[in-house]
Amino acid sequence: MLDAAALAGLQADADRRRVVAALVLDATDLASVERLSGLPSAAAGKALARLVSAGLVIRGDDGTIHLVGETFARAARQAARPTAPRHDGPPEVAKVLDAFVCDGRLTSIPSQHAKRLVVLDMLAQEFEPGRRYGEPMVNLMLGKWHADTAALRRYLVDEGFLDRKDRQYWRSGGSVPD
Repeated sequence: MLDAAALAGLQADADRRRVVAALVLDATDLASVERLSGLPSAAAGKALARLVSAGLVIRGDDGTIHLVGETFARAARQAARPTAPRHDGPPEVAKVLDAFVCDGRLTSIPSQHAKRLVVLDMLAQEFEPGRRYGEPMVNLMLGKWHADTAALRRYLVDEGFLDRKDRQYWRSGGSVPD
């Protein structure tokens, strides 16, 4: 069965797209594929062979060729299914992190308190317990997550994840990974 990525990969080639279009327009053999796609025989045959080997096109007992249109519907349904969480931990934590973290960056700072606490706990993991950090280092560490380092620092201190004195910060809360 072709998944959405494999189906997209098959359609990345212009000749294969033209062959699929010809099959949608009711081409049933190589000659009609050539005519409807405008491709030369060799190019049409090569593209068609690739589509057959991938299972997107089948050959009937009578020698006709047919696009397996259900493949597109299956791939679309599969792509629409929720994927497994990208983050570890309890499902409710993973769900929040999946919603607010993309490619190692915060897409936004959650406004809802409970969700913000989940994100702040994740950020607190960046800080080694017992170590002190100057404000420039804290900004550097938080800046890799989000541009608004001042807001993140303030939230981390206000919620008890970090303590601050004399422009020095240290971890004072948050979960400890196993």
